[in-house]
Amino acid sequence: MSESIVVDHATKDFTLRYHRTLKEITVALSRGRAISDTFQAVDDVSFTVNQGESIGLMGLNGSGKSTLLKLIIGVMRPDSGSVLTRGRVSGLIATGAGFHPQLTGRENIFLNAAILGMSEKETQSKFDDIVEFAEVGRFLDTPVGTYSSGMFARLGFAVAIHVDSDVFLADEVLAVGDRPFKKKCLERMQEIRHSGRTVFYVSHSAGSVRRMCDRVIVLEKGRVGYDGEVDAGIRYLQYDEPGQPDLDDEIGADI
Repeated sequence: MSESIVVDHATKDFTLRYHRTLKEITVALSRGRAISDTFQAVDDVSFTVNQGESIGLMGLNGSGKSTLLKLIIGVMRPDSGSVLTRGRVSGLIATGAGFHPQLTGRENIFLNAAILGMSEKETQSKFDDIVEFAEVGRFLDTPVGTYSSGMFARLGFAVAIHVDSDVFLADEVLAVGDRPFKKKCLERMQEIRHSGRTVFYVSHSAGSVRRMCDRVIVLEKGRVGYDGEVDAGIRYLQYDEPGQPDLDDEIGADI
C-alpha cells in the first residue's frame, strides 16, 4: 500500500510579540521585560498515512491541529523536519479561506478553485454542480463579504469537494452551518471515503469521527499524544461524557 502523507519530525514555531509600537518596545526593554516569545504549535510530530485511510485529527483547542493541516496542505512549511504528500491535496481548512471579500460568489468559485489546483476549464465543467451544492441562491452574484459564516462554509466546501484530489482535508467543516448542510457534508465525505481517497478530518465531534474515520491521531500541546484505534482515541480525550448529546450522532442516524 502506498504512502499518502508522511510527517517526519515536523516542527513549526510562532513568535508572540507583546508590544507593537516603538515606544512600548523601548519602555519594555528599559525595564528588562521581554518583548517577544516563541512557542511550538507543532512539536516534533511524526506519523505516516497510507492511501485510502480516513484519519480523525482530534485534540483540545490550541493543540496544533489547524497548524498541522496547513503544513499538510502546503500553505505553511515546517521550521524543521518534513511533511510530504502524494498526489493532489484539497480541502477546507478555514471558513472563507482563499476568498476575496470584494469579489462575488461566482468570481470566488473560480479564484478558490484555482488556488486548489483546478484549471479554468475544469472549474467551468463543474460550476453548476458547485453552485447547486453551495445553495447560496440569489447571493451568487453578490460580494462574499456580505455572506454569513454558514454561507462562507457552504461555498468553500462546495468548491473543495469537487476537486479531483488524492487527499481531502477538512478542518471543523461541520462547526458552522445548519442541520441539512451538515448532513449533506457528511454524506459527501462518506462518498469520498469510500472512493479510496485519503481523508484527514479535524473534529471535536466523537460521533462524526466514529462514522468517518478508521484511525485517530490526538495532538496535545503540539505533540502526538495518541495514534491508533478510533474508540480508544475518543476515550483518551474523554470526549464520551455520559448524558452529553452529540448533534452529529443525531444527523448520522439519518444518513
